[in-house]
Amino acid sequence: MSVFDKIIKRGTPAKAAQTASNIFPQNTFFRFPQRQVNLSLYKGLRDSVPVIDAAVNKTVRLTGGFFVQANNPKYQNVLDEFQKSVNVGAGRRGLPLFIDTYFSELLTYGTAAGEIILNESCEIHSLYAVPAKDINLKRSADDFSRIMICKPESFSGEPVKYQDLVFYTALNPDAGEIFGNSILKGLPFMSEILMKIYSSIGKNFERMGNLRFAVTYNPGSDLIDRSFAKERAEQIAAEWSNAMNSSDIRDFVAVGDVNIRVIGADNQIIDSEVPVRQILEQILSKLSLPPFMLGLSWSTTERMSSLQADALTTELWSYRRVLTPVIEKICDMFLRTCGCGDGVTVVWDDITLQDSLDEARARLYTAQAKALEVKND
Repeated sequence: MSVFDKIIKRGTPAKAAQTASNIFPQNTFFRFPQRQVNLSLYKGLRDSVPVIDAAVNKTVRLTGGFFVQANNPKYQNVLDEFQKSVNVGAGRRGLPLFIDTYFSELLTYGTAAGEIILNESCEIHSLYAVPAKDINLKRSADDFSRIMICKPESFSGEPVKYQDLVFYTALNPDAGEIFGNSILKGLPFMSEILMKIYSSIGKNFERMGNLRFAVTYNPGSDLIDRSFAKERAEQIAAEWSNAMNSSDIRDFVAVGDVNIRVIGADNQIIDSEVPVRQILEQILSKLSLPPFMLGLSWSTTERMSSLQADALTTELWSYRRVLTPVIEKICDMFLRTCGCGDGVTVVWDDITLQDSLDEARARLYTAQAKALEVKND
């Protein structure tokens, strides 16, 4: 009898994840130096540029929820309980939360992997999202089309023992490659320019917003004035410092030709609206999100917003097609541990980016067109 034919039992401790690395994975960087640099770069982009981080999180949420149906209705109740209560780490439970984390990793790094953790009774105890730095892949020597997930600390690329318990997804891989491409690919250059602009704006406001004064004392033609110019300048400097450092408003009184002006007051800060918008347009075109979804109030027509929403709907459905095999494998594995091998069907929630009135009007026009076609025939 297969180990997956056993009935579910609760409370049995889980086995350790076979894809987890050591606390100090010294070998990881030397195995994939360029990839590790890219992983750090993509994480830095999300940490440094708020609009990129917001776009990734919003894409994850817009992809929507799902419901998994068992092809054998007798097992639907236990499958529903599994979807709600499976442990996914960090004190969280539920298959949708695991898919959100998995999808966020996939968008950020281009490759995501997960593992099904079994307990001693060969029941699914939890789901483990493998960190991007621990993902090590290679092709199978027996089957070129099969990709093996290997141990992260292994120089030789030794595959993990139970390949049926691990899964991975590559987003838009290049021809012949097994690792995917992040949606942030191509953004480091534009993001670097954007951060330079914001850094310059901050320095300019720090320089010009915090007023600095130039106090100039011009000695007269009198011999006495010229003889005591140094002493008078030091006295003026001391009195000016006392006036500026005082918590109360104080007047500054000086004798002689004293000129006071604000440093930088005549300079004009360069207008950054146009270059910042151009860079943000490039970033949003890569992230495939309309500007209004990120709080950017750019002038646009109602028709243009509708077209952007339609394009985003198509993009989200493509992501759903990528995630569906992962959900099916997890739930199918769970049903096998329950003794059912009939499989599952993933039903996604409707994407509602358009107004209900527009959708109803579209259905009305479609129905009227079909009625006219029938009448003409």
